[in-house]
Amino acid sequence: MKSKDFMDKDVFALDEKIGKIKEIEVDANEWKVTHLEVELDKAVAESVLGAKKGGVHNMLNLSALEKGTGMWMDNGLHLKDAKDKLHMYLSPVVKT
Repeated sequence: MKSKDFMDKDVFALDEKIGKIKEIEVDANEWKVTHLEVELDKAVAESVLGAKKGGVHNMLNLSALEKGTGMWMDNGLHLKDAKDKLHMYLSPVVKT
């Protein structure tokens, strides 16, 4: 897949839509994709992060996709973790 194929695709946690992919982060030293920037839906941002506004962007660590815990389907990326477990894989976006 090409990077543009990921942009604006939905992300699901146990079949519940949690947001959309906005960017891909690459470690320039190792030439390895490390995170997906996800714009979280308002309800998810509030329940998982305690944020009081919509459009919250967070970085989803690709460790959330290791060992068969994620699957790409026609309608987007499906994680096998429940949304209440996502905090383990999310971190704020750091602008460089």
